[in-house]
Amino acid sequence: MLAATAEGAEIVTIEGMARDGKMHPMQEAFHEHHALQCGFCTPGVVMSGSELIARNPNPTEAEIRKWLGGNLCRCTGYHNIVKAIQAAAAEMRSDA
Repeated sequence: MLAATAEGAEIVTIEGMARDGKMHPMQEAFHEHHALQCGFCTPGVVMSGSELIARNPNPTEAEIRKWLGGNLCRCTGYHNIVKAIQAAAAEMRSDA
């Protein structure tokens, strides 16, 4: 999206996800499930995964893969990324 279309909106970056020095559950899950690759796509995939969970707290593997369709990653087949998003979703549901 163009920056001008975000005028007046609240914007959260991957750096803004952590609270009080503790990583967000999605960031933790990516670390624990070895979903971090070269780093090029990771911020976008983490942010996309977090938005998916905000909209759908219990997505299927197919829904996760479809949601990630806009993120290009040349390092992986998304297997560990999908596992990390599923784990974060479970963690975030238990915190609610």
